Amino acid sequence: MRRAAIVGTGAIAAAHAEALRSAGDRVELVAVVDVDADRASAFAKEWGVPRAHPTSAALLEAEDLDVVHVCTPPSHHVPLALECLAANVHVLVEKPPALSLGEIDALIAAERGSTGRVATVFQHRFGPAAIRLRRLVSEGVLGRSFVAKCDTLWYRGDAYFDVPWRGTWESEGGGPTMGHGIHQFDLLLSVLGPWQEIRAVAVRQARDVQTEDVSMALVTFADGTVASVVNSLLSPRETSELRFDFERATVEVEHLYGYTDAHWTVTPAPGHEDVVLRWREEQTGIVSGHRCQVAAYLDALDNGSTPPVSLADTRTTMEFVAALYASAFTGTVVKAGQIGPDSPFYASMEGIGAPWANAR
Repeated sequence: MRRAAIVGTGAIAAAHAEALRSAGDRVELVAVVDVDADRASAFAKEWGVPRAHPTSAALLEAEDLDVVHVCTPPSHHVPLALECLAANVHVLVEKPPALSLGEIDALIAAERGSTGRVATVFQHRFGPAAIRLRRLVSEGVLGRSFVAKCDTLWYRGDAYFDVPWRGTWESEGGGPTMGHGIHQFDLLLSVLGPWQEIRAVAVRQARDVQTEDVSMALVTFADGTVASVVNSLLSPRETSELRFDFERATVEVEHLYGYTDAHWTVTPAPGHEDVVLRWREEQTGIVSGHRCQVAAYLDALDNGSTPPVSLADTRTTMEFVAALYASAFTGTVVKAGQIGPDSPFYASMEGIGAPWANAR
């Protein structure tokens, strides 16, 4: 049985605790940490966790752990991951995993000297429909990819940003591009593969924040696919949508925070009705979410493989984020591989600075 701990017992921690509980006797949640001792104790009592520690250092000293789930505000993700790697403990970190591409590279460097490995929570990759879609793409069942779109149209009112760490570059690393739409376009990237270049805009329309509240991008992929990506926190009718137009079918999903097979539709091109039959061969009611990713994570630990989503996978998505901001703030086309240590967008997603006043 694996031994796990959760650092940070805010809202998202419950999803991790539920996923660990659903794994049965494969893993035990043995401890939690939170700067708020009362909150940590209440969480431990609710989820039947034997111990609560005041700090991550105390946790790592007292417990014999296999994995630490990092569920703190974003600015703490990398320091905690580095601390765990130094103790040779695996890390499963919530999104965004870091505040910059440079921080991702720092984790990659630290991982080389540790037996621990870092994985990022991008749970929508692990729903059965997404796994099936990637398999059908790799098998050539759907033919060439032509066009795609990825929309994260959510709503967050002013009160949402009353939490001190929200809406700032220093604490959150970005707006809906970093903290909300990242789930959907990470799934897009996992299906379509390497992206080639980005043309983007980012604006602050309505919220009193440092970061953007809307971003849009036109993306060209290495295989020639063209895609649009929209990330918004100003959309009263909330939805998360992905659409892929392949040579032999259109594949679509519309959901909000998690999907089942029922949220997906497949429309065949004339003469390719067999694609729908292939899609329907495997149907489940499983909801994409932390439970699916934690199960896959434990499978990897059991068979000795690199846990998904690895830092290499994560870097692709984070480079996409950095390139989107760079394109939006410089008014230029940004290509994959262009943002290196000499770029201002390497150390901070804000880069040269947003075109609006950076004052709340």
